[in-house]
Amino acid sequence: MKDMFKVSTRTIVATGLGAAIFMLLFMYVKVPSPVPETSFQTAYGLGAFFATLFGPIAGALIAFIGHALSDAVQYGSPWWSWVIASGVAGFIYGFAYKSTSVEEGTFETKDIIRFNVIQIVGNLIAWVIVAPVLDILIYAEPVSLVFTQGIIAAIMNSISAGVIGTLLLIAYAKTRTKEGSLTKN
Repeated sequence: MKDMFKVSTRTIVATGLGAAIFMLLFMYVKVPSPVPETSFQTAYGLGAFFATLFGPIAGALIAFIGHALSDAVQYGSPWWSWVIASGVAGFIYGFAYKSTSVEEGTFETKDIIRFNVIQIVGNLIAWVIVAPVLDILIYAEPVSLVFTQGIIAAIMNSISAGVIGTLLLIAYAKTRTKEGSLTKN
């Protein structure tokens, strides 16, 4: 468990790169939903991918910084309740870091299931609890609206992380050398 929260130079570089890509995806590669101020965000698939490779700290910072910068650029200031929820989702995605075999060159059915259970739990906590409660506490938003937005966001972000994140992790695992696959002649 100790290694899960270790921050190395590699983690810091990945965090910067991940946050920049997250911000761009968050701004430009999204599909609006019928519920106001919610979109299908491809950025959460990328965030889940990076969090699985680099851990909870990187996952939290990538989503938090990427979302905050995107809001600041697009709207003039971040919507903090959702920025914090993004960070929480990224942090929880990072618990897949030591729970899969992706770095060992395999991302099989058990890894896919484990990853998706973790990311769905992360999305439910972030979007059905954290975002709506903070919307009410910080911005005095209407209860029915914020919980509707949160439920829709949880579903869409779970699909994004589930499909895009899983595909990226499968592709990445194929680039890794499997343990014991090299033989000495």
